[in-house]
Amino acid sequence: MSIDGTAVAWYAVICGVLSALAPSFGGRAVRIAIGGIVGILAATLLPIVKGLAGL
Repeated sequence: MSIDGTAVAWYAVICGVLSALAPSFGGRAVRIAIGGIVGILAATLLPIVKGLAGL
């Protein structure tokens, strides 16, 4: 099994940004919902970003 370095870097950036901003969000439920939305958007946008980058 090989690891896709692009996916690892992409999710590292997304999770890093989310964790940096998380304390300023509301309660736990709001942070979980925002994390889910960000995860869905990241998973949806990754193929587009990879296509534009020619990877």
